[in-house]
Amino acid sequence: MSSYDWSRFTVRINVNAPAEKLYDAWATRSGMEHWFLRLSEYKKPDGSLRGNDEAAINGDTYKWLWHGWPDETVEYGEILDSNGKDLFRFSFGKAGNCSVKIYREEDATIVELVQDNIPTDEQGMHYWHLGCKTGWTFYLANMKSLYEGGLDLRNKNVQLQQVINS
Repeated sequence: MSSYDWSRFTVRINVNAPAEKLYDAWATRSGMEHWFLRLSEYKKPDGSLRGNDEAAINGDTYKWLWHGWPDETVEYGEILDSNGKDLFRFSFGKAGNCSVKIYREEDATIVELVQDNIPTDEQGMHYWHLGCKTGWTFYLANMKSLYEGGLDLRNKNVQLQQVINS
């Protein structure tokens, strides 16, 4: 029996949208706030904020806030790699690093997220591996819904807790 690798996971989804749009969904404030976050700030190394539609690049930092969570639930990190078209990689706090790749497969555009360097202690396995994988699965489904003309599935009510969509 093979052992499960708790230090990483991969989630993939096909999205009927141009790769350029899907890249901007990760790399720009307006993109991230469209499908994922209630606040996404990208800062240049000099501390100035990037514009809403200006793509983050290597060395930028971010501040993220989620719908359904108070301002105390904040994530800060760094953009580790961004090529402007199909690769966007960022640190994700104690939960490791995330790499997003956008590519064609079987006439479909695939968005693939790999989260790695996840600690393999009890907290890492349960909170970050299982918790983040569940979260990314929902948010990628929300990305598909929005970019294919559907509904925004996020819970935006901070009073409504313990739901899968926030």
